[in-house]
Amino acid sequence: MSPRLPWGPMARMTGRRALFAVPVLLTVTFGVFAVAAASPFDPVKAYAGTAGLTASQENLDQLRANLGVDQPLVTRWWNWLTSALQGDLGDSTVMRQPVTDVIVERMGWSVLLAASAFLIAILLGTGLGVLAARRPGGWLDRAVSSAAYTLEAAPAFWLGLLAIWLFALKLDLLPAGGLTDAASETVTFGQVASHLVLPAAVLGISQLPWFFLYVRQGVTDALAEDPVRGARARGLSERTVLLGHALRSGMLPMLTLIGSRVPELITGALLIETVFSWPGIAAATVEAATSVDFSLLAALTVLATAAVLFGNLLSDLLYGLADPRVAFDG
Repeated sequence: MSPRLPWGPMARMTGRRALFAVPVLLTVTFGVFAVAAASPFDPVKAYAGTAGLTASQENLDQLRANLGVDQPLVTRWWNWLTSALQGDLGDSTVMRQPVTDVIVERMGWSVLLAASAFLIAILLGTGLGVLAARRPGGWLDRAVSSAAYTLEAAPAFWLGLLAIWLFALKLDLLPAGGLTDAASETVTFGQVASHLVLPAAVLGISQLPWFFLYVRQGVTDALAEDPVRGARARGLSERTVLLGHALRSGMLPMLTLIGSRVPELITGALLIETVFSWPGIAAATVEAATSVDFSLLAALTVLATAAVLFGNLLSDLLYGLADPRVAFDG
């Protein structure tokens, strides 16, 4: 009979984390408005564009009032917050459309890129970590460990530019960027898949070193434990010992990475989207920041913060499920 899942403790942990998230998100949104208010960029001039260069001060002041940026900081933040709680995230001044529409149009592509990259990092990092742990100090262990330490110090945007130079310009194997071919007027699965390969691979490889190193160390330590030695003494195959015993125990520390890598994944995704002209939220984030688009910038920051908090919760839940000795008391 399979053990019952601890739904009650998991629900209580989730509830506590949700309550903790409320003041965090409130503080983050207020901080976004405070930083934007102190920014040297003028939202009115960014909204007016070239017309703002010849507009009179009276017209600029009227536009400032229409946009609501002439109000005190606390008033702007409170008005946005109360509207957001009612489902209205406001209008983006830089995109000239509702913030909800901006997010809906772009979020799916960002999630596709981040999820693909995360899957690559986990699968490839786990596989290489297990193979390296089988023979510590062997040629595979030394080669992959050296590459992992090198990749840790390599910026994601540099890896992206290098990948474009090699695979798109020199070898002409993959497209350099975008979502579809320039001449195409429709979005097809084949074109999206081919354009996704490079950015997803680069983002995944930039996250791979941490998963590889954690799995390698965890499996190496597990292979030296008494239960694994006992399994070998009972004559079990090396494959069974490695995958059935050592891997499960050795992957426990890696589960904590799922949450801790979410902020790095978000930051890396923004850089990769910019390098590869991927139509996600990166361009919207950059434009919202430089144009002091309060509503869009606050909404995107809340989403990023919520993703980080959810990642931390998910890693704790997975760790608790994988190791019954861990209590759900976080």
